[in-house]
Amino acid sequence: MNRTLLLVALASGLWLVHASPGTAQEKIPRIGFLSYCVSSFDEQGFKQGLRELGYLEGKNIVIEWRRFLENPAQLRGAADALVRSKVDVLVTCSTPATRAALDATKTIPIVFTATGDPVGTGLVASLANPGANGTGVSIQNPELATKRLDLLRQLAPRARRVVYLSNLSSRGSALAMKTTQAAANALNIRLQAYSIRNAAEVDAALHAIPWGSIDGVLVGADVVALSQGAEIAQAVRKARLPAVFPWRQFHEYGVLMSYGPDSRELMRRGAYYVDKILKGAKPSDLPVEQVSKVDLVIDLRVARELGIKVAPELMYRADEVMR
Repeated sequence: MNRTLLLVALASGLWLVHASPGTAQEKIPRIGFLSYCVSSFDEQGFKQGLRELGYLEGKNIVIEWRRFLENPAQLRGAADALVRSKVDVLVTCSTPATRAALDATKTIPIVFTATGDPVGTGLVASLANPGANGTGVSIQNPELATKRLDLLRQLAPRARRVVYLSNLSSRGSALAMKTTQAAANALNIRLQAYSIRNAAEVDAALHAIPWGSIDGVLVGADVVALSQGAEIAQAVRKARLPAVFPWRQFHEYGVLMSYGPDSRELMRRGAYYVDKILKGAKPSDLPVEQVSKVDLVIDLRVARELGIKVAPELMYRADEVMR
């Protein structure tokens, strides 16, 4: 009797397994997320993009989050660990994180976001044909950096000495600095650079800058600058100087002007690359997408506080004017 029941149970179990292979045995994709960006924004945008494509974290997709806001030296070890865990796709935020992922694997597909110049930094062979196991979204950092200099010149036409704050140890930021320096030379502007790799160097730079003898400030698109955004913004406002910042998020700290892409939108676009790869596309066949929308935001309340007059032409061009 017991033997008969056992055989029936086994037969029923086998029937269930063969009857529903799409449910009982379907593999849930695993994404490794390696970030050297600001987590609250990159996470929101990435999750939004996945939801739009039908992916819900913990239900039909698993995400292993690895974030390093202060210590980029940890990126390579984290990338190696994600590779060993055999994730299906690696998603990266920033050029340093992408470099670490590409060094860790030549086979696992990599989707990068918020990279400054993927060709100039050697991440891909070309935008149209990435050529290896990585592709994604570029923020055109060198071009945006020179545009910020032009905006600063429009904000302060007589500016001749400008401070540039950026993490120059990053290859992408160094390229942006190079193009900005060339543009400054053409405009007869002396660009004085201060490299900031961590909070201590930001503090040292803010104490070293000759605030009384400069005409303006440019801030590079580095996670270090954003993580220390309150301190940088406070120093600039205390000096009552015009400045252009790279991300809208800086307005939380009371800055006058920002020019840059929406970081959440960058991550949302990254989710579309993940979807294509999970459906069988190869990174080498997916052209790198360059960010198409860049926002100019001006806070007239800060301008009035600092006694800085914003030209009507700038306000007309702005995507948002805070009054």
